[in-house]
Amino acid sequence: MSMRTARDLNTDGSGRPYADVSYWLEDMSPLAPRSELVGEVDADVAILGAGYTGLWTAYYLLQREPSLRVVVLEAEVAGYGASGRNGGWCNSSMMGVSVGEMRSRFGPQRTLEMFRELRHTVEEVGRVCETEGIDVAWRKAGVLRVAVGAHEVPTLESRWATLQELGLDEGCERLDTAQLRDRVRLAGGQGAVFDPHVAFHHPARLVRGLAERVESAGGTIFEHSPVTKYTLGASPTFTTERGTVRATTLVFAGEAFMTSLPRFRRSMIPVYSLIALTEPLSEAQWDEIGWAQGECLSSHSLTVDYVSRTHDGRVLFGGRGAPYHFGSSVAADYDRDADTHAALRRRLRQWFPVLRDTKITHEWGGPLGVTRDWMPTLVHDPKQGFATCHGYAGQGVAPSNLAGRTLADLITERTDSPLLQLPHAQRRARKWEPEPLRWLGIRTVQRGLARIDKKSEATGVPPSGKSLSERLSRH
Repeated sequence: MSMRTARDLNTDGSGRPYADVSYWLEDMSPLAPRSELVGEVDADVAILGAGYTGLWTAYYLLQREPSLRVVVLEAEVAGYGASGRNGGWCNSSMMGVSVGEMRSRFGPQRTLEMFRELRHTVEEVGRVCETEGIDVAWRKAGVLRVAVGAHEVPTLESRWATLQELGLDEGCERLDTAQLRDRVRLAGGQGAVFDPHVAFHHPARLVRGLAERVESAGGTIFEHSPVTKYTLGASPTFTTERGTVRATTLVFAGEAFMTSLPRFRRSMIPVYSLIALTEPLSEAQWDEIGWAQGECLSSHSLTVDYVSRTHDGRVLFGGRGAPYHFGSSVAADYDRDADTHAALRRRLRQWFPVLRDTKITHEWGGPLGVTRDWMPTLVHDPKQGFATCHGYAGQGVAPSNLAGRTLADLITERTDSPLLQLPHAQRRARKWEPEPLRWLGIRTVQRGLARIDKKSEATGVPPSGKSLSERLSRH
C-alpha cells in the first residue's frame, strides 16, 4: 500500500481506490473501468473473472475459434485480484506442489512431462507478450532458491538431488556460498539452486494488456459486474445485479474470491500473501548488493518468501504468514496485516543490511486460492455447461496460462490435445474440512510453521519434518 491515504489516490469515481490495491495497479493509473453489464446477453462462453485464468481462457478460445461469442464478467476491474497484486514471478513450478511430492503422486515420467510443459509455458507467456506487443518488462533471469542459514542447507540439497534424479536439472546449477555471493550478496546465504526457467514481469501490465487483446480479438469484458447467481444444466446463466448472460459454457475463474459462492466454499481456502516494496535503490546500494542479473530469490523457509528486483530498481519482498480468517472470508481489510508486514520489513533488512535505512514506499497483499491437496482443480463438464480452474497456491502466473490453453481445448473439444493427458487436466481436489475444524487446523499449522522457522533460525538446527504442522502442510 502506498503510504499516502486511499483518498489521495486515483479512484474509479465510485470510491474504489484501485491505485491503492497494489503498486502495480498504481503504476497503471488512471484505471478507467469498462461498462457494467446491463440487460440480457447471449454468448457461447461466459467467464467469471478478468484475471489471468479468465483472460487466458478467453484469449485462447478466440485464437482457436475467432467466431466464438466470449463474454467476461469482472466484479471490479481487470487485474483487481492476484493477477494485479503478485510478486512478479512467472514460475515453472507445479502450483504449490514440490517436485518430490509430484513424483510420489504421479510417478517420475508424468512428473517429468508436467514440469517440461510448465517450462514451455513460461516461454509461451513471453512469446504472447512479444507477439501481441504487451510490454511487461519481461526478464527471464531465472530464480535462486537460497539456503539462508545452515539450517536450510539440507532442504536445498534434497531439492537438488530430486531435480537430478528426475532429469529436471537441465540448465540448473548448484551454487556454493562463494558462487552465490558472486550473483547476489545477502546475509546468511549458504548456497543456492539456480533454475533458469523463471521470469520477472510487471503483473498489471500483463493482465491489463491481455484484457485489451481479448477485446481486440472480439471478446467482450464487463466490469463492475459481480455475479450474484448462476444456473447450470439446460440453460447455463450468470446473473449480475443489472443483467444476465446466457451461454453454452460458464467458466468460473475467480480464484480465492469465489469462496463466497456456496459451490466453492470448501473447494479452496483464501491464504493471504503480503508484500513490502522499497523506494528505488541508489547505484551505490546496487553495487553493494550485486544482483546484476535480477534473478528472482526465495529461501527454503517453511512460511515461504519471494523476492524480486523490479523493473524500476526497487526490491520487492513478499511472504505468507497473515492469519486465515474464519469461514474462508475475504475482505479488503485483510489485504494489510501490521504484524506480517512488520515481519517482512525485518526480514528484508536481515537479508540486505545495506537497506536498513531505505524507505518502504508501498505495502499491500491479497488472497490466493489453495485447494486441499495444493494442486488446482481443473474441470470441464459439458453436460452441466460448467468449467473451472482454481487453487494455484500462489504459483498461478504460468499455470494459469496452461489452464487457459487446457480449458480452451476442452471447451472446443480438441480431444487429441496433449495437454489433456497431463496430471492437471480434469481433476478435482478433495474438499476442505467444515468449520470450525478448518479454522482450528489452518491456524494451528500457521502458528506451528512460524515457530519452527524461528527456532531453526535461532539454533541452526533444520526442521525435523516430523512435527504435526510439517506433516499436515506437506506438499
